[in-house]
Amino acid sequence: MHLEPELIDRLASDLAAADYRVPAVRERLGAAADDARQRGVFAAAIAVLDAAEAEAGTDPLGTLIRLLLLGEPLRPERIDAALPELGAAGARALGLLAPNGDALAIALSLSPVLANDAIGDEPQHWWILSDLDDQLRRGPARNDHVMGVGGATRSLISQAPAQQVERSLDLGTGCGIVALHLALRGPVVATDISERALALARANARLNGLADRIEFRRGDLFAPVAGDRFDLVLSNPPFVITPREPGAPVYEYRDGGRTGDELAADVVRAAPEHLRTGGTALCLANWESPWGENGLERVRGWIEDASERLGDDSLAAWVIERDRVLPVQYAETWARDGGARPGDPAFDTLVASWLRDFAARRVVSIGLGAIRVRRLAASEAIGGAPRIHLEQATGAFAAEHLGSLLESAFDSGIAAERKSDADALGARWILDRAVVEEREHVPGQEAPSAIVLRTDRPIARRVSADTLLAAAVGACDGELTLGQIADALATLLEVDAAAAREALVAGARELAWFGMLQPID
Repeated sequence: MHLEPELIDRLASDLAAADYRVPAVRERLGAAADDARQRGVFAAAIAVLDAAEAEAGTDPLGTLIRLLLLGEPLRPERIDAALPELGAAGARALGLLAPNGDALAIALSLSPVLANDAIGDEPQHWWILSDLDDQLRRGPARNDHVMGVGGATRSLISQAPAQQVERSLDLGTGCGIVALHLALRGPVVATDISERALALARANARLNGLADRIEFRRGDLFAPVAGDRFDLVLSNPPFVITPREPGAPVYEYRDGGRTGDELAADVVRAAPEHLRTGGTALCLANWESPWGENGLERVRGWIEDASERLGDDSLAAWVIERDRVLPVQYAETWARDGGARPGDPAFDTLVASWLRDFAARRVVSIGLGAIRVRRLAASEAIGGAPRIHLEQATGAFAAEHLGSLLESAFDSGIAAERKSDADALGARWILDRAVVEEREHVPGQEAPSAIVLRTDRPIARRVSADTLLAAAVGACDGELTLGQIADALATLLEVDAAAAREALVAGARELAWFGMLQPID
């Protein structure tokens, strides 16, 4: 596949002239019809467009919505009017359209995308070429299918650190949307094993005016960047755990060709070697929990393997499990993703194949989440072993500036871990302004029956606290050290001073990882 740059430039000009962007599409269709369209139900959107055209005639945006988002075959002369610089012939030459009787219909998806990124105050607008999604394809995907922008990719982008960097890596770029966001931070190398994916990613970089900031390389995982180092590595790799049975469908965008969760393990083990000092790697992954084991502890082992490969203790990691599903739930999800549906014999065959695969390794659940690893400077190393913080966190992510908030919490967690108990007591701490306290009282009782510290950023959490911790947190305004606060409260509450100090050091460290508390010295 080769997408001619000159034709891409003409297409970009036409899309801009038609205002083919998410807000304009939503305004034209209305929220209800647009929401239905995104669920694959097109009748309401078609009715809205029909009514508007009956009153005011056709226009480029309405034509592009019909052609590109609803999959309607249209006559070449109508396409020429909507794409005056590219024309129907140019769209065919690009592979965007293909003959459908006397008309032309889409052969590739071309979607307007709005994606949140902590790098800016407003969501980013993109045009993204990809293979046809399930709503437009209406059947199984090709094995080298290049996916558009899904929920997992959006989640990865929203979690990315926001700072400018000298060099970043998008590992397994797919359609290239992550590389576009990295290009907002500085120069990018984007890799993929699929030549089809790279062709579409190159086209998307040019379509969105960022081709000069992204270098594309083909190869498996880190092979194309052997010896290179980066400030930031993002990866939404093909981590889907897939049966290796003969005849099971293999899709390059989701299947890395390894057994079980070994593709995710390979990424995590190798990524730190490609980080500069102070650099961060962030990837999405799925991990298995075999009978009698904890999947999060498996991920700990991958990071410890990475530390051994480096030969030092310079790593800090934060692993967040957002969900944990049963094998049958996992199998159903990915059988549907490939186009099979319940009631179809192919669906039952696929689900059975997944269940046999999990049973062979005695897998009882699968974790879904994100892994964040930083390579610390020697002076920042915590000592003894890599610091790995594992947690299940299913609360809602912050709606704005998530990447910056997560990175700040990561900074706070690392800073808290680096401090000895004496250093933690000697430090001043600041309570995040988003933290609020809730107290539950039984009528007639003076003391609360429950105290909860609550925050909505970076992840919504409710942390149970006793009177000592709640009072200490309330006093963390940067004026007193934690030791001074502990001693004062020990006297006030008539508890042992040494026990109060020990409890507050442990509590402060936990709240630092939650982004609720931060040491300032």
